[in-house]
Amino acid sequence: MAEQELDSMSLSELRLLSAFLAMETTDTLLCLARECGGGKVTEKVQSFIWDHCLTKAVGKGYESYSKKFLKKLITEIESNHGNVLDELYEQYASYMISFKDDNPVRENERVCKCISFLFPDCFKLSICPKSRKLVVPFQCSLNMLEGDTGCSVWPSSLFLSEFILSYPHIFSRKSCFEVGSGVGLVGICLAHVKASKVILSDGDLSTLANMKLNLEKNRLNTETNLSETSIENQNVKCIHLPWESASEKELQNFMPEIILGADVIYDPSRLPHLVKVLAILLNKKKSYIDNREGSILNSFPGDGKVNDTHDLDASSFTAQRINTSEVKGIINDAVDLVSRADPVTYIASVIRNADTFDRFLALAVQADLRIKDLTSTLRPFDLLPYMKSYDRSSIRLFTVT
Repeated sequence: MAEQELDSMSLSELRLLSAFLAMETTDTLLCLARECGGGKVTEKVQSFIWDHCLTKAVGKGYESYSKKFLKKLITEIESNHGNVLDELYEQYASYMISFKDDNPVRENERVCKCISFLFPDCFKLSICPKSRKLVVPFQCSLNMLEGDTGCSVWPSSLFLSEFILSYPHIFSRKSCFEVGSGVGLVGICLAHVKASKVILSDGDLSTLANMKLNLEKNRLNTETNLSETSIENQNVKCIHLPWESASEKELQNFMPEIILGADVIYDPSRLPHLVKVLAILLNKKKSYIDNREGSILNSFPGDGKVNDTHDLDASSFTAQRINTSEVKGIINDAVDLVSRADPVTYIASVIRNADTFDRFLALAVQADLRIKDLTSTLRPFDLLPYMKSYDRSSIRLFTVT
């Protein structure tokens, strides 16, 4: 879309368009449409939806999505005794002919979405586009479990992306490695803030193939060969890396300055392997496995508390508040993070199961890793104000060193 078109839009119109491109719920779209019209869906708002949303959205899934939205939009206008534009009626009739109700979008079907990061006026950094909008197109699955969960967009991935774009100086000119990269959204944001090197990894081949496609959509990866174990272009590289089989020698070839992970603390059986990978990437010394592998991989913690060491345990976290006063050594300024000489890991995660999180903390203790909670210290800008389905309050941000 031409930049001058974006400049002419009001903020409420930009949010409505962004929500449509991100395939937010129809209820969210209706709510934003009412905001555009001062409380109701006016003919001017309908014209905007027709001109900027319905006639310009292309890609997998948008026609089926648009049909559902149009049905609710027309019902909303008619119930309030408003006039529906002829173009909307005609388009809905066309959708009715093309899509039968007995042939809905399959749960495992992949769709093409666009995530739009909207930068506030106070954001003056050079990474901010002139349009104050960064649009990231990507393909994802409607089935959250496809690709071992890696083909869907998860809230923590959105949060980590906002964090990167809000604090670009932390990642600029740094070598970055992401574990469990999923659709590749975090890697795309790292490339945007000009990380010196971006290594994306995942243990599922179907997720890796989808990630490759998304990098290509964002012009970050070309002339690749999926028959190889890695795909590379310029400063972005994708590798197949199952945590269970990752070797110390293989990981020591990377030695990044920053490691990232979004929603990687979820499967208790994989936590020992995840901690092993993090410990190797964070440890600059040789022969880490000789000293630690047995204690990490061959045993799980019992019921012993780990908060004596880190002042952290799962009971410290609730959906609305987090007690950070008990966490030792909280980093209070992003500048401290930029000046770090040693590698650091950033993990964004929703704590869905307290026992699983406590296991992760205990395994980290065994591996001589220190975890700090930065949730209340480094808050990213709200760059996705239109995304009502995205609950930021449930997500925690940790560093592992």
